[in-house]
Amino acid sequence: MIAQTIQLALAPVFVLVAMGNLLNLLSTRLGRVVDRARALQDRHVATSGPDHDEVVAEMRAIDGRMSLITRAIRLLVISGLAIGATVAVLFLEELAGLSLQRVAAATFLAAIALLMWAMVLLLRETQLAAAQLRIPRSYLELERKI
Repeated sequence: MIAQTIQLALAPVFVLVAMGNLLNLLSTRLGRVVDRARALQDRHVATSGPDHDEVVAEMRAIDGRMSLITRAIRLLVISGLAIGATVAVLFLEELAGLSLQRVAAATFLAAIALLMWAMVLLLRETQLAAAQLRIPRSYLELERKI
């Protein structure tokens, strides 16, 4: 019977692996955003007028991105804990002879809901990043034929 429990626990473990990959992606994005924020902080004190306003606007966007990424990381970590609880409940059910299927289902569903919420935050962050990186139309010189 323990072999069957191990087989049952494999699905949540695969979800945990996927969450680890997402955490890696998010931590990389956070590192890049933090590096950009530090560069902007250096420019903040050295600029004035319209240049300063551009720096402040970008810093505000960066702050929003950092907030979204850290919230997504937090949700993924809690989701990972819920996956771990699901696996523990599956083994506890088998070893103690208890009926904990509803508890296992609830912890797994909670983990999936948290994972989906984190992915929505990742989507919002990437949309914000893409909007922030839009090339100003004046730079494209669309009136010129090249």
